Amino acid sequence: MRPFAVVLLLTAGLAASAAAQSSSPVPPVPAFRLTAPITVDGRLDEDAWQRRPAVLRLTQRDPVEGAVPRESTWVWVAFDDRALYVAARLWDAHPDSIVSQLVRRDVSTATDRFFVYLDTYGDRRSGYYFGITAAGVLLDGTLFNDNQSDAAWDGVWEGEARIDRGTPERPGSGWTCELRIPVAQLRSRPGIEQPWGINFKRCIARGNETDYLVVLSKTLSGFVSRFPTLAGFETAHRGRSVALVPYVTGKAEYLAHDPADPFHDGSDYTPGAGADLRASVGNNLTLNAAVNPDFGQVEVDPAVVNLTDVESYFEEKRPFFTENARVFSFGKEGAATYWNLNWPNPTFFYSRRIGRAPQGRAPLYADYSDVPVATHILGAAKLTGKPVEGFDFGMLQAVTSSEDARLSSSGVESKTEVEPLTWYGVMRGLRQFPGRYNGVGALATMTQRHFGDDGLEPELNRQALMAGLDGWHFLDRRKVWVLSGWAGMTRVAGTRERILALQRNPVHYLQRPDARELGVDSSATSLTGYGGRVWLNKQEGNVLFNSAVGILSPKFELNDVGYLSRADATNAHVGLGYQWTEPNGWRKNLSVVGIALASGNRDGDVTTRAGYLNPTITFTNDWTLNLEYMPLLPAMNDRRTRGGPLALEPGASWWQVTLDSDPSRRTAWHVGCEGSAAAATGSRYWLITPSVEWKPASNLTLSAGPTFERNLEDGQYVRRAYDPAFVPADFGGYRYVFARLDQRTVSAEIRLDVSFTRNLTLQTYVQPFISAGSFGDYKELARSHSYDFVHYGGAYDAETGVVTPADGGAPFVVGDPSFNYKSLRGNAVLRWEYRPGSVLYLVWTQSREDYEALGQLRFGPSTRRMFDAPASDVFLVKLTYHLSS
Repeated sequence: MRPFAVVLLLTAGLAASAAAQSSSPVPPVPAFRLTAPITVDGRLDEDAWQRRPAVLRLTQRDPVEGAVPRESTWVWVAFDDRALYVAARLWDAHPDSIVSQLVRRDVSTATDRFFVYLDTYGDRRSGYYFGITAAGVLLDGTLFNDNQSDAAWDGVWEGEARIDRGTPERPGSGWTCELRIPVAQLRSRPGIEQPWGINFKRCIARGNETDYLVVLSKTLSGFVSRFPTLAGFETAHRGRSVALVPYVTGKAEYLAHDPADPFHDGSDYTPGAGADLRASVGNNLTLNAAVNPDFGQVEVDPAVVNLTDVESYFEEKRPFFTENARVFSFGKEGAATYWNLNWPNPTFFYSRRIGRAPQGRAPLYADYSDVPVATHILGAAKLTGKPVEGFDFGMLQAVTSSEDARLSSSGVESKTEVEPLTWYGVMRGLRQFPGRYNGVGALATMTQRHFGDDGLEPELNRQALMAGLDGWHFLDRRKVWVLSGWAGMTRVAGTRERILALQRNPVHYLQRPDARELGVDSSATSLTGYGGRVWLNKQEGNVLFNSAVGILSPKFELNDVGYLSRADATNAHVGLGYQWTEPNGWRKNLSVVGIALASGNRDGDVTTRAGYLNPTITFTNDWTLNLEYMPLLPAMNDRRTRGGPLALEPGASWWQVTLDSDPSRRTAWHVGCEGSAAAATGSRYWLITPSVEWKPASNLTLSAGPTFERNLEDGQYVRRAYDPAFVPADFGGYRYVFARLDQRTVSAEIRLDVSFTRNLTLQTYVQPFISAGSFGDYKELARSHSYDFVHYGGAYDAETGVVTPADGGAPFVVGDPSFNYKSLRGNAVLRWEYRPGSVLYLVWTQSREDYEALGQLRFGPSTRRMFDAPASDVFLVKLTYHLSS
């Protein structure tokens, strides 16, 4: 404990020398009861808005924190038995300069905006936000952990805005807005008197100015905890509300197919119907349920070529799972920010596991197969909220159906199970203690599968469990220093064949032949592991401090309902930085962060030794430059051989530069460059991603961003070959074959968004993608703990792919894994919210793919083959209707 105490004393001294500024208390914001109805039209012509405003001025945060805003803002707050009303007059001496970009709901863009923030529980840690732009576009979301927000929540509420640009005879005055927020949409404490917290924010696009009633300071921690009280507000509403959203869908698929395929004639038509339920359970809980849910996502996933042993991670886009998803977040509570470098940060609940593509494989003997694209979700429900004061709760359950693949072999049709009937359960609780100095939480997840036949049991876990505790503790009364972390255990069970395969898969690699502390248990029918991480963060002031240490045991396993890239990891870092928040003649903000880090495994092998330097500058013209540099010292690599012996990882350096222009301009630019190099091996990598966003009209946005990538990897893993008589004793009886990979990738992301009105929008997305990789200089690892190779040279026959080892070992086939993959995918989504909460979707998705066993990226021929590839088209119509009490 002595080193820790020394570090704490030193950093506490830094805190004292850079004491954070305190904010002046803000008086309560008065609200009044309406005596006459309000028409929400953005015009402040009702008598209610002629009284003295509750707020007459805000305070600037950007560009100069604490300065007087360039424009005045008046705000009124009123209520009746069913709703809270907020009106604002946003004065502007230059109304012709108001930026009013018309975009789809919840799309954040550089435009003039107004927000109201509400802490409806009075817990000074969570809440909601509601925003409206000068064009009348609505934005909303939730607040959590005192400092963070989530835009996934969509409430059903009203808001209108109106710009007064004036005439030559009568100058304009700015813009006005009205918001009506039904109390039934919000969870709150029981009782008539509601001690809510409230805050307001105004964004003026020109000059990138932001103004608050209570400023979210650049050097202070905490946002919700600093809200003033909403005084005088009361409601007789008991929080009981029910919203039912039935839906109907129609899908037409026109897919590329083999003319002899008995399962596909090129077209398929599928109707569907179901309903989503959202109901309040008392004042404090919300129940979301779905019957025959439609969880199809609107935007396609990007194409990737993954040559690593790590599973690709994709973002969740399905509304049922994104709404209030942060309730199920685990491990990062208390602190405002968390730094993680080279730490395989676990995602404990990865909702993309539910309704995924079937995991079973169609048998190789089948001539044709028909495998479902996704697993059908029979039903899903989640309960979230605060059952008692200071306690967050979330529970989710989902059941997915058993899925069969239809097979045809020599004209005989059959079926085989490719996904079993599966139940998923997640439960989360978090208790914040009085004073908010401490908190403790728990998370439990479970996956249970019921197999219809024996074919899938060797491929999937029968059961998976995870249980963990997390929490935080502030070390001082001003909440400058916070200690936070988590600890958890996992257990999976299945057949001996399944657990044996799990021990050998890329997450674990327990079969490494030269490992001292690992090993595969061929008789095991379960696997139990543990993990944890602790952070010490400095929350406030110009001096930044962040440190962490974590461990994942070799048998830690989350991938049934979570996401984990690897187990068997230890990691620690210590970081210091400084931020300059006062503007001067050439910049608005500047921060510099330096970090030292190291990683290892259970055997004590050091797998990473590195430094990290990151300066970030926002210039006075609102351009931002971010620089990152990481020198990596030589270390051991326990993954290069894919479960074989350790190899040396030579020293290298990695860097990244990003430059972003002023986002409020009609044309905004971004340039990103990334690269790495290892001088000892000749491996190098570079990537450049320029992009531009152009707004030629207030309702039209076009963005395009090509990507150019080159990867020269001297030691790309190819395969292993069994030859126990001629390999070193610690190689486990295998030769480990590598090659020099030269991979080139060209791709682009193109988006065109058109807003006909704020409720009728068209969004299009196109991604052309070409990646080619050629392999050469085949070789094998000569000895463990080294980067020494035996190059095959003439021992490799390029025509047949046969290697005849010079040491007299048995010949084996390597083959040529060179590739040229082309993909063109995109979609168009027309969305019409014809009444609040009720939406019509028209979706068209198209994809084309082509593959050649060629290693050269021939741009012209590859592009032609990409466009000439057979197209698969899917057309979807979905109509929802919102019913509420």
